[in-house]
Amino acid sequence: MSVVDADQNRMMEEECILVDSQDHPIGHATKRICHDNKNIDGGMLHRAFSVFLFNSKNELLLQQRSKVKITFPLRWTNTCCSHPLYTIKEETQEKESIGAKLAAIRKLEHELGISKNTFTTDDFHFLTRIQYRASSDEKWGEHEIDHILFVRKDVELNLNCNEVATVRFVSPSELKSMLEDSQLQTSFITPWFDLIANKFLFSWWDKLDEILENRGLNDAEARDRIHVLSRD
Repeated sequence: MSVVDADQNRMMEEECILVDSQDHPIGHATKRICHDNKNIDGGMLHRAFSVFLFNSKNELLLQQRSKVKITFPLRWTNTCCSHPLYTIKEETQEKESIGAKLAAIRKLEHELGISKNTFTTDDFHFLTRIQYRASSDEKWGEHEIDHILFVRKDVELNLNCNEVATVRFVSPSELKSMLEDSQLQTSFITPWFDLIANKFLFSWWDKLDEILENRGLNDAEARDRIHVLSRD
């Protein structure tokens, strides 16, 4: 896909945090460089986050990515997926994934219009990290270590149509139906969301109250491990 949208093109110059396989920072590069399949083939890996926002009814907020997104346009995914930036000093913080949480607050406002005053970093609960790789097309792809963040809050939305086509809240049964549909239509769900949902999400969802009360997973090994996931 050629980059034609001005806003998306501009954001391709934002600087991601390059990491090794243990999520240790080793440098920085633009999104354009990080998401180029040629560099991914060479092993380039960067840090990301995925927010799963639940309302007071424990329904999960999903977004459909806009048609002008460079990678995986118009696919359904979790609430918000993006990157802490190297050029924002606070977002490079490592302890308790504070940098990823601050980036999440910034991007929830940018993509979904949720005021940054809605959250503090204490509202977000780090669960674990996943590493995955996926190609969007011949040119662009993803290769990320993704910090998984849960938050429960009733929010007001004001969608940025350059980022998000539409949204919906779903129950576990409704999401299972969507995932079953996606097996017949491979361009329906983002690969990282598909991996997380099929491997972890429903068991976490069953224990949502416990996870939020404990501020994350009780299982220290699962929390500290980087789970390498593949659709193969």
